[in-house]
Amino acid sequence: MQGEEHAWNLLDRSDPWEVCERAAVFYRSEEDSYFVPMFGQLVTVDLARRELRGDSPQAQFLLTKTAYFSRLSILRYLLDAQNIKPTGRLLKPEELKSGQIYLKGSHLLPLDAIAGRFGNDPDGLLRQGARYGAEPRNYGDAAIELLPFARVPITVILWREDEEFPARSSLLFDETCELHLPPDILWSVAMMSALVLIKG
Repeated sequence: MQGEEHAWNLLDRSDPWEVCERAAVFYRSEEDSYFVPMFGQLVTVDLARRELRGDSPQAQFLLTKTAYFSRLSILRYLLDAQNIKPTGRLLKPEELKSGQIYLKGSHLLPLDAIAGRFGNDPDGLLRQGARYGAEPRNYGDAAIELLPFARVPITVILWREDEEFPARSSLLFDETCELHLPPDILWSVAMMSALVLIKG
């Protein structure tokens, strides 16, 4: 992919220590590789071989089953992340500057699928999230905070089905997310977050 090749080229020319400080990742010069915490896993970004690797089943899922979303996202995060911590103030996708892309067509997030899987099993959301490093949060009937990347947390909230309403879920970004990644990559990160819950 042209986007990936360009990102690899830029990363080759980047100062590893500056990348590590911005993105909260690790670098080993003897391996010429970054080590990126991602959904509670460690993904290796091998600059010499231009390979992405992960040892755990969860990391393999991220790099294979969600490759369309994950591969460029990992590289762009290393290039674009800023040394700015999350504030904890949560925004709906449509509240972002680029929020209109989440409202229609192919960019709709599969929130109904999350609600469909866990609507009668809120604890199942917590268990599935824990497989990907998520921490529970005190919203709705169940909620978790995923860390797709160290600077870009994602919060997923579930409301269980009741007599009046079907089950529903929400996905929220930290307000700082747009300081770290461009709109198309943020959407990819949101898709990865949904897929690790639905299919991971």
